[in-house]
Parts: sequence; C-alpha cells; structure tokens
Amino acid sequence: MDGRELATQVTYLAASVLFILGLRSLTRPDRARRGMLQAALGMVLAIIGTLIQQEIIEYQWIIGGLIVGSLLGYPLGMWVPMTAMPQRIAFSHMFGALAATLVGVAEFTTALRDGEIIAVSHMTALGIEVLFGALTVTGSFIAFGKLAEILPGRPITYKGQNYVNLVLFVVTLGLLIYVIIEPEQWAFFTLVGLSAAIGLFIVLPIGGADMPVVISLLNSYAGLAAAATGFAIGNTVLIIAGALDGASGFLLSIIMSRAMNRSFGNILFGAFGSKVTVGAKTASGMTVQEVSIPDAALRLAYARKVVVVPGYGMAVAQAQHQVKEVAELVERNGGEVRYAVHPVAGRMPGHMNVLLAEANIPYDNLVEMGDINPQFPDTDVALIVGANDVVNPAAINDPSSPIYGMPIIDAYKAHSVIVMKRSMNPGFAGIENELFYMPNTTMLFGDAKASLTRLAAEMKTL
Repeated sequence: MDGRELATQVTYLAASVLFILGLRSLTRPDRARRGMLQAALGMVLAIIGTLIQQEIIEYQWIIGGLIVGSLLGYPLGMWVPMTAMPQRIAFSHMFGALAATLVGVAEFTTALRDGEIIAVSHMTALGIEVLFGALTVTGSFIAFGKLAEILPGRPITYKGQNYVNLVLFVVTLGLLIYVIIEPEQWAFFTLVGLSAAIGLFIVLPIGGADMPVVISLLNSYAGLAAAATGFAIGNTVLIIAGALDGASGFLLSIIMSRAMNRSFGNILFGAFGSKVTVGAKTASGMTVQEVSIPDAALRLAYARKVVVVPGYGMAVAQAQHQVKEVAELVERNGGEVRYAVHPVAGRMPGHMNVLLAEANIPYDNLVEMGDINPQFPDTDVALIVGANDVVNPAAINDPSSPIYGMPIIDAYKAHSVIVMKRSMNPGFAGIENELFYMPNTTMLFGDAKASLTRLAAEMKTL
C-alpha cells in the first residue's frame, strides 16, 4: 500500500467515524446541530479521500461536477423555505439514487466493452445497486410531485393495481437472478427499466398521509443502493455510509408505522386517503363553535397550563415564530407551555421539531406523544395549530374510521381546545375530524400566522 492509498483509507476511516458520531448526535435535539456538522465534515473527508486516489487520471470532469454540484446544492440548502423541505428531501434522494444507478450502468457497460468476465459477487452488487437505485429515482420523483402538489396528493389507484405490482416485482426479481447468472446487456437494462417502473407504481397509490413513512423508506432504499455501489466499486466509505443510511431509514420507517398503527404492506398497498370519509360518530347533525380573538386571548392569557400541538398548517403559514411569541406571553403571566409533537406530524420525519427549533423554542419544552398524553386532563388549553389527523379522536372512538387504532395526541381531553384552521377541509388522510364538533372545542378560522399575531397583540392588552 503506497502513501496515497494509505491516505485514502485513513480519510475514509475518519469519515466513517464522523458519520457514526453524527448519526448518534442526531438522536438528541440539543446535539442535532453538532451531528449535522460532524456528518458534513465526514463527507468533506470522504470527497478528499476519493480525489487523491491513484486511479484518477484526469480531473476535468470531476472538478466540473464539484462546481455544478456546489452551485446547485447551496441554493437548495440555504434558500428553500422550511415549508418546501419535505419535497427538497425527496428531490435529494432522487439525485443520490440517480448517481448510484449511473455508476452501476457505467461499471456494467465498461466491463462488457472490455470483454471482462463479471464475477457473480460483482454482478450481484451491480444488480442490487441498479434495482434499488432506479426505483428510488422514480419513487422519489413521484413523492416530490405529490409533496409539491404538482401531482395529486391523494392516492392514484386503478383496478387490479396490487396484482400488477406483484407480477412486476416477481418478474423483476427473476430478472435480477437471471442477470447475476448470465450478465447479458438486454437483461441488465430491462432490469433497470422494470425497477424504475416499480418506483412509479408503488408510490403513485400512496396518499399524502403516509408520505412521512414513504420519505423514510426511500431514504433507506437510497442507502441500500449506495452500499451496493460501494461493494461494486470497492469503496469502503460508501459501504459504511450506505449501510448507516439504509438501516436508520428502515428503523425510522418501522417507528413511524407503529406510530400510525399500520404495517408496511398497508402503507404500500392500502391507498390511505383515497376518498373523504365521515366516521359514524362525527359530523352528522352537528355544528362547530367559533371563538373570537379576544375570547381566545383571554383563555390563553390566564391559563395555568397550555399545550401547543403543531401540524402541517403551521409549516404552511410559517407561524412558528408567532407560536413562540404567544407562548412567551402565557409564560409571562405565570403559565406553563409545552409542545406535543406527533411522530408523523408534517410531511417528513421530524418536520415539526425542525420548525420549532428554527424559532429557538427550548428543546426541553418539546414533549413526545407518549409523555404528553397523560398531562391533557390537567391542561387548561390545548392550542392546535394546523394539526388535523394526529388529534382526531375517531382513531379511538370510531371503528368505521380508516385511522381507527392509530395512536393520537389526546388533545380532546383538555379542559378547552382551540383549533386554528383555514377552513373545515379534511386533513391529508381525507377524513372528517370528530374533535372539531366536541363541546370543549372552538374553532379559530384564518391564516395561522395572522391569527397568532392578532392573539399576541390582544394578550398584551390584558
């Protein structure tokens, strides 16, 4: 091993350690920023280690790629608003998977061109690489379209779709086995095409309510593609980083599935949110109660304990800073404010945590669902800012509801509930919310940011 190869392996080892430390730091909100910096430094070292490899003959294309990637990456990281972060994450998955797929195609075509005999182990890595890579590219593109509302957020279904998907999957798996045994060009590129079709067909029927789990699954698939790329080209840091990405994404998907009381199969084939349904115990013959700004301000100003439940509506309105202002006014009057965060609130894992952290809300005030639910009977006001499905009591009370059995935030048990919404439109799950019609619930309609600003102004006069 010469000096250049030794330097590469040392930087790869350091990068791998930083990736692991970064992932560990991300498990705690107060260390999350440090974790991101550790992972970013690890990626810098991984790039440096790759650039000094002796296999590189010319740097023109590499330098061009670095420049173009930097020019695209900086605006995506700095200028994309938090409301668009879920679709930006899906977009990033697409590019990562595309890179893995193109590397697999290049490795295969180069070997054929040079007349090399591709070993079974090498072909297995290439086959898995392009399979997971191609389906992640198209799946992420569809997820991006749904999140950006370019495509309908509801499930796009057709008769017999599950049978079509099953046949497509079996044929693709059979083709993967065939191309490992007989690495023929027609079989390889057919595998790439069918894998891309699988990505389309498995994400199109998935509704917006399941999108956080889908994003996490796509992250896992992208990691598997990266790990397979590492095996295919003998790159240690890719194997480690891909394995970390794949395993963490899969575990996160399991955690969120449990939080929704649903299985992977139900998410992939259940078409959750395909139509608006009304549970047996919901809106029939009932009306909602509206609350005025002065009345809502009076309740909040003199509450002993307030629990804020954020949702996607808060993200759309960019109201996290106004939420903090109202909370500070409650605390100034001697009240206590906590934030109840549901595992699948928003459109990506940790969406609400990121928004609240952006407003410099103390990490200790963010409470997970299991810890906050027992506190609601002693809560004076539950302030729901743009949340819908995650506070719907139909999940507990209505066996006819499609979300029956899903763990929810028990905001309905508070003495008083104030729901901030633009209208009575259902949430992304497409179902009516029983909470809105309960006697202890009042509705404050309008843009959350504007309403909270008016609430704060009113509270200052009390």
